[in-house]
This record gives sequence, structure tokens and C-alpha cells, in this order.
Amino acid sequence: MTAAGVMTRIAQMSHEVQLGRLTMGINVVEKIDEAVKVNHVLLSVSDKQGLDTFVPRLMQINPGVQFLSTGGTYQRLKEILGEKSSVCLKQVSEYTGQPETQGGLVKTLDFKVYLGLLTETYNDAHQGDLSRTNSVPIDMVVVNLYPFKETISREGVTPEQARGNIDIGGPCMIRASAKNFIRVASVVDPGDYDMIIAEMEKSAGFTSLDLRFRLAQKAFGHTAVYDRTIADFLASKNQAEVTGCYNS
Repeated sequence: MTAAGVMTRIAQMSHEVQLGRLTMGINVVEKIDEAVKVNHVLLSVSDKQGLDTFVPRLMQINPGVQFLSTGGTYQRLKEILGEKSSVCLKQVSEYTGQPETQGGLVKTLDFKVYLGLLTETYNDAHQGDLSRTNSVPIDMVVVNLYPFKETISREGVTPEQARGNIDIGGPCMIRASAKNFIRVASVVDPGDYDMIIAEMEKSAGFTSLDLRFRLAQKAFGHTAVYDRTIADFLASKNQAEVTGCYNS
């Protein structure tokens, strides 16, 4: 083999090793629970319609269910739950120990939240992380996003006004929960509340793998459309329109 051939083979072997390491770093899950009981629910929604029936019905199905929430959603849940809120509702900031930043810029981007969303039931390391950080597995995420499409539909909207309505935490939670459909239900559409409740009532508070997978399909479609809308809006603007939003 020529010197050039040797160097080529070394490069190929290095690439193969890197691919092997990458493959070894990904958890391949072989055991799951087909049905998962919903004990912990994370809610953060712009569209609050239907919460006044969905949340009480979740409590009827599982009186011990615990809710985590943020901002305006937390306040709405407190109104819906009344006195019961003191035992079943907690702000995400209280759960994580990190207060929300000014303007709600960072609320849910926290290790404890994403550990709760992504943890796998039969992964001993994950379970150890939950115990070590005093975290809980989150079984359902109810999230819909800042109204970006509605914002850019207004006449005269500026790139800065649009930028401020780009949701970061919401898509992250949706994607994390949808990725982990083997355990977590990712709910993005209030129109699905009745269907979800109907299944959970039949199964004593459990979600099925079939339901979670269907919700994951819808969730990834939801974030894909959201990102496409943002990309199309930004592509329609020129540098002068952007620069004009700010003081030089």
C-alpha cells in the first residue's frame, strides 16, 4: 500500500472510531412500559382555552396528580384549582430553585426540567440522576407556543416585535417530550384534550404508547410549522428593515 493509501486508511479508521463512539453514546432502549400513569404534568400555554375542564378532569382521574407551571399559565391554574392549588400546583421556579429572568426570558430551560422530560424508566443512571437532584419524571407536557404567526400578521410589525415573540422554551419542551414518547405525552393542541381524557378515563389514568406516539407525531409537526413560519418571515426582511429597529 502506498503512503497515500496508508494515510487514507488511517483517516477512514479514525472516522469509523468516531462513528462507533457516537453510536455508543446513544441510549438504545429495549424495555418500556406500554402504559404510563400521569403523575406529573408540566403546563405552559399561550392558548389557555380548555384548561378549565382539562385540568380538573385530570385531577378526577388521578387525585394525586401534581402540576408544574409558569407565568400566566400558573396564575390561570391557580384560579381553576382554587384551594386545591396549595397541594397540587407548583411554579417551575420553585421546583428548580431558579427564579424566572426579567421579561420571562428564561423560565423552563433548566436541568431538572429536562431530566424529568428525557429520563428513561429502566435506565439506572437516569434514575440515579433523578434521586441525586431531587427531580421527578414528568409524564405529560401541555405546551403551545407564543403567537408568532398572529404577531407577524399585524400591519406594520417590525423585525424586533417579531423577534420578541419567538418562543424558545416552548419548542424545547415540546421536542424533548415528543422525543421521549416512550414515556411522555406531548400535548400541543387544546382540541386533543377531550380525546386524551377519554383514553385516560378508560385506563385509570394511564397513557398508552399508541397515544403518546400519535401526540409526538403532531408535536414535531407543530414545531416544524412554527420554525418554517419564523424562517420565512426573517427571509422576507432586508438589513435596512432590521437596522431601523434599533438605535445606532
